[in-house]
Amino acid sequence: MKRVPVQWILIAFGIAFSLAFPSLLRGQQYWLFIATQAFFWAMLASSWALLAGYAGQFSFAHIAFMAIAAYASGILGRDLGWSPISGIIAGMVLAGFVGLIIGYLCLRLRKTYLALFTIAFAEIVRLAVNAELDLTGGPMGLYFDGIIATTSYVPYYYLMLGLLLASLAFMYALANSRFGLFFRSIREDEEAAAAMGVNVVRYKIMAFVVTAMIAGLAGAVDHHFIGFIAPSELILGRMSLVIAMAVIGGIESLIGAALGAIFIHFSLEFLQQIPVPASLMSQLETITPTLEKLGFTLTQNAIQTNAWRMVGFGLLLMVTLRFWQNGLISPLIQRITRRGALEETVAKRRIPVDEETST
Repeated sequence: MKRVPVQWILIAFGIAFSLAFPSLLRGQQYWLFIATQAFFWAMLASSWALLAGYAGQFSFAHIAFMAIAAYASGILGRDLGWSPISGIIAGMVLAGFVGLIIGYLCLRLRKTYLALFTIAFAEIVRLAVNAELDLTGGPMGLYFDGIIATTSYVPYYYLMLGLLLASLAFMYALANSRFGLFFRSIREDEEAAAAMGVNVVRYKIMAFVVTAMIAGLAGAVDHHFIGFIAPSELILGRMSLVIAMAVIGGIESLIGAALGAIFIHFSLEFLQQIPVPASLMSQLETITPTLEKLGFTLTQNAIQTNAWRMVGFGLLLMVTLRFWQNGLISPLIQRITRRGALEETVAKRRIPVDEETST
């Protein structure tokens, strides 16, 4: 009997757990909201991993593509009465079109120059939506109608989960097709790829368009869920967070980047306020002035880490870059799946021996 590959077992378990997660929470809307947001970040991180990790285009424009689609969807709904679904589709298409333009303009730019160019583009978008008052709402932001008429987060949770799984499946198929082979050849050596007949112009632009549309889809849907967007969401720090999530998960692994985003988002939320047992709380209260000087805040049954959680996140990123260039999660997945594949191979090799001894 043919054994099921370990990676498919892990994927099936992950999907089953994700589907059952709302039931496990038993009505805890806060963590359901956090999970929905984690899927949004996972779509951004995994699509950026396709652009940078596979195609070698280290771009900082991803957060701008997300915002362009979100603003477009919100404006079309407010000014022209478009439905949220129509606005989301239009915003995604617009993000892809802008990605096409940026990809074309970046054809001759590499590494540092590409990063600086896309940083400048993202800043232009942020400053433009901040300065425009009538169309985008300026610093006060833009409000959205919900996609689903409900006060529960459960439908949005499943919607974002479905979009994440669909986008991962699409990007996985793309990365393992001849297009993915062309992406990797461009990443390794652009001149050599062109000499071998790869249409570098076409596939670099294609990488920008596809990933911009996925980022735009994630941004438009997520902000219809939240109901609001402001220029502060386009700051460089948020783009750096997307990159850090992908790096910690594994920049050359779509699933690794997605899991890295989910892990980091949940960790940052959990570390924001750490529960403390009552027995330990009484001891901490005696050193409250010292804790406050260090930047911690005591509440009734927890300790707020404030900025220290980001310090820990920064240290984790530095350690990852220094010792695990392939990320933390992707090598772990590879080790588990390779071990399972090795055991399966050994089992297959032992079958003839066992049959021979039995006869």
